[in-house]
Amino acid sequence: MSVRFISKILGAMIFFFGLSMIAPMIVALLYGDGDFSSLALSAMVTVGFGGALVLIFKNERKEISIREGFFIVAVGWFLAGLFGGLPYYFFDVFPSFTDCVFESVSGLTTTGATVLTSIEDKPHGLLFWRALTHWLGGMGIILLGIAILPLLGVGGMQLFKAEVPGPTADKIKPRVAETAKTLWAVYVLITAVEVVLLMLGGMGWFDAVCHSFATLATGGFSTRNLSIEAYDSVYFDFVIAIFMFLAGVNFALHYRMLKGDLKAWWRDAEFRFYTWLTLVCIVAVTASLYFTRVYPNLFESFRRAFFQVPTMITTTGFTSADFDKWPSFLHVLLFLLMFVGGMSGSTGGSIKIARVQLLIKQVLNELYRLVHPRVVMPLRLGRVLVPDNVMRSIWNFFTLYLLLFVVCSLIMSALGLDFVTAFTSVAATIGNVGPGLAGVGPHENFAFIPLIGKWILIFCMIVGRLEIYTVIVLLLPSYWRK
Repeated sequence: MSVRFISKILGAMIFFFGLSMIAPMIVALLYGDGDFSSLALSAMVTVGFGGALVLIFKNERKEISIREGFFIVAVGWFLAGLFGGLPYYFFDVFPSFTDCVFESVSGLTTTGATVLTSIEDKPHGLLFWRALTHWLGGMGIILLGIAILPLLGVGGMQLFKAEVPGPTADKIKPRVAETAKTLWAVYVLITAVEVVLLMLGGMGWFDAVCHSFATLATGGFSTRNLSIEAYDSVYFDFVIAIFMFLAGVNFALHYRMLKGDLKAWWRDAEFRFYTWLTLVCIVAVTASLYFTRVYPNLFESFRRAFFQVPTMITTTGFTSADFDKWPSFLHVLLFLLMFVGGMSGSTGGSIKIARVQLLIKQVLNELYRLVHPRVVMPLRLGRVLVPDNVMRSIWNFFTLYLLLFVVCSLIMSALGLDFVTAFTSVAATIGNVGPGLAGVGPHENFAFIPLIGKWILIFCMIVGRLEIYTVIVLLLPSYWRK
């Protein structure tokens, strides 16, 4: 690996990340809450550090190899988390830098787990930065999922290449830039539409922008302590739920729809499975809430289910009700949805719909072969024939995902957290969901977790967001051998 060239690339990433702090600086000036200097200092440090690396290694040029790709993705995301925590640190929002990094990484990985004990008394500039980290991280994840990870062969992602202008399969070429421009355009357009709809419903521009950033990124950071529940609005619940569902869809399909291919969504096997799973879960949650009399009527039960199912399955993490007080059956169902995630090529986290779909298909095929041992049943996702090596990679990903979940949950339990809090805190962070149950439930936060526990969860957020292999491969001795 070329350390000098990698330093130049990372420097460029950090430089442009620092420039993005200009937007919250403008918001800070508009509201005059006193956070402008903290944001300006953070921007100067970030831009200065990134710019220095670019200048020092400006003459370094080469194509990025796969090994370097892993390193740049993993380290770049971690560095962004560190520098993204500077605004919180300089404004003295948290008692420790660990909390600053936790909030920043949670934003960039679109997790939405927070260590803020009170949100509404924080200055507008910092809250805007908090939401912007979601939005930037969400776009970064879309680009990773569609343009970068397939080239690295991460966890079967090579199967799910987008049908938009993309890179060649052998090396990362300039066509990645074309992909990025296309996806940015779709991302900005859908975000703008949600902002307008929320403002038409009576939400102020600031809250509308912040919540739209969090929705499209499937992040979940809100400007209110009670999240969307604070508004107690049927209109907001339905608008945000619909856009959460859309954020869980492969953005390449949105692009094709906007280009006039009106059947692009339903023709996609992964989208059909995603839609049916969401609808079935909404019906199940509605029935459970209604027949257990949690809410007084069928509409109110449907309203809560229509919001809470998409927020969990897409790993957004917004809340419109305290589901910690719902029946135990729903605790189990929502917990399982944390492991599903959105479609490949979406901003959703966790395992991803396509992987879940293929795992179920292969299990059913194996059961059928027990009865008909001579039958030949090729595995397909829609019209795409799934190669054995891709399926093997998916099973390895699934096994590693569960192994990390169990190990990290045991560590959190050893730190003194109760069983439900320990397991759901890890499920919520490794799946980039946000809220869990019990001590990290929808009306709680992660502030009470011990220092070591927060770093474990930071690790979970980054590993889960970057499809596990991207980070774990750096820990292998063979990766560092020439």
